[in-house]
Amino acid sequence: MVTRTAPSHLSARERTRRAARGGASQSVPAPLLVPALIAVAFLVLPLVGLLVRAPWRHIGAALSGSDATQALVLSLWTATTATAISLVIGVPLAWVLARTRFPGQRLLRALVTLPLVLPPVVGGVALLLAFGRTGIIGRYLNSWFGLTIPFTPIAVVMAETFVAMPFLIITVEGALRSADQGFEEAAATLGAKRMAVFRRITVPMIAPSLGAGAVLCWARALGEFGATITFAGSFPGQTETMPIAVYYALESDPDAAIALSLVLLLVSVVVLVSLRDRWLRGGSVP
Repeated sequence: MVTRTAPSHLSARERTRRAARGGASQSVPAPLLVPALIAVAFLVLPLVGLLVRAPWRHIGAALSGSDATQALVLSLWTATTATAISLVIGVPLAWVLARTRFPGQRLLRALVTLPLVLPPVVGGVALLLAFGRTGIIGRYLNSWFGLTIPFTPIAVVMAETFVAMPFLIITVEGALRSADQGFEEAAATLGAKRMAVFRRITVPMIAPSLGAGAVLCWARALGEFGATITFAGSFPGQTETMPIAVYYALESDPDAAIALSLVLLLVSVVVLVSLRDRWLRGGSVP
């Protein structure tokens, strides 16, 4: 029997890829195949039901209303703004968690990732108690600057940032922990300043994971509902995002709710599919 081996001139990474592709063609044991098929059915069938029940003939009319357009535009710009804020303040926090050691670090990491498991409505209540007119911070914003945050577009951005930023932080922190620090140490040895090392070496090195975290953050912000409706309310054109519009439309006009859901589904699928090969395979080189 002839055993096929990888050519010696191939890199270790390329040999690993070829071995992985070869392993993917193996038959799946029945004890794993059955639960896997059940999982696929559980995740895919609701989406199929959405597509089957969609009012395709009337979808244009369902989406032509000004409320739907305003909700879509609001959702897109608030999700994008929340992602930008998360990049500006979340990436430095991820670096602190990954590259430094200090007392209470584990507690801080637990608090940072808490919104991942915290019910969104609870997050909205917490934001309201912190930044509301009588909140621990909001009272001073109101009395000193006359600034009221709840039930405004700013509240939408804050709610989405609160629930979405942990996705970016844990993704970037994991990338920083697994990254080879040899290049950073070499640059520091040659006299590069720490911020220059961060900008020119660290960020490009974790760029795939950074992109993946940003995409996940954006997608989570786009679909946020509980914290938003609790902290920002539902005012058409101001704080009514697409998920909130879907919720209210389901009560009075199910066809419109399905049409709005299809728009959210389409936007999410297009973003994830278009960026998957480049970013969500963290670090793979074409």
